[in-house]
Amino acid sequence: MRYITLSGVDGSGKSTQLTLLKDHLERSGKKVAVFNAVEFSSANRIARFFKGEKRFEPGKDKAITKAWWCSVVLREKFLFLDFLRFRFLLRKLKQEGSDYLLSDRSFYDSLINISYLSDSWIVGIGVRFLEALLPRADVALFLDIKPEIIMTRERIPEQAVGYLHAKRALFTEKIPAWNLVTIDAVQSKEAVSKEILDIIDASAS
Repeated sequence: MRYITLSGVDGSGKSTQLTLLKDHLERSGKKVAVFNAVEFSSANRIARFFKGEKRFEPGKDKAITKAWWCSVVLREKFLFLDFLRFRFLLRKLKQEGSDYLLSDRSFYDSLINISYLSDSWIVGIGVRFLEALLPRADVALFLDIKPEIIMTRERIPEQAVGYLHAKRALFTEKIPAWNLVTIDAVQSKEAVSKEILDIIDASAS
C-alpha cells in the first residue's frame, strides 16, 4: 500500500486534488482509503465530544491561530498517541487490501500547526522528538502558492494573509528534511492533477 500526502496552507487546493486523485485511482481499479489528521486527532475527538458533535465535518472547525504553550505541549502528547494509532490503521488497511492511502490533512500539516502556535523551546524539543517518529509518506506533496493569490480565490480562508505567509515559510523550511515534492499550485486544477499523477507514477518505477 502506498501512502500519499497533500500538504500546503489553507486554500492551496489540497481537498480538490485529493478528490481528483482518488477518482482517478478508483477508475483505474485501485482500492483507495482516505485519511484526515484533523478527524483522526485524539485531541480534536475529545473536543468534539464535549461540544456534542457526533461526527467530523471537514471545514467546520475554525483554525486555531493562538494557543497557550501548555496547551500546545498537550497537543504534542496527543499527536504522539496518534502516531501510534496510525501504525495500527496502516496495518488494518493493508490487511483489507487497500492499494493507496491518501491524505490532504496529514501529520506533516499537524507538526506545522504546532510549530506555528508556539516558539517556546519546550515546544521545539517536542517537535524535534515527533519529527523523528513522524510516519513518512511514500510520496509527500507540497502544494505551494502565494497567500496573496489564495486571497483572490472564490473560497477565501478565514485566516489573515500573515498567518498563511507564516505557515508557508514553515513548510518551506521542512522541504529538504521531509522530502516534500513542491508543486506550483497556481496552475489550473487539471494541470496540478496531471503533475501529481506524473510524480506518483515516476516514484513507483
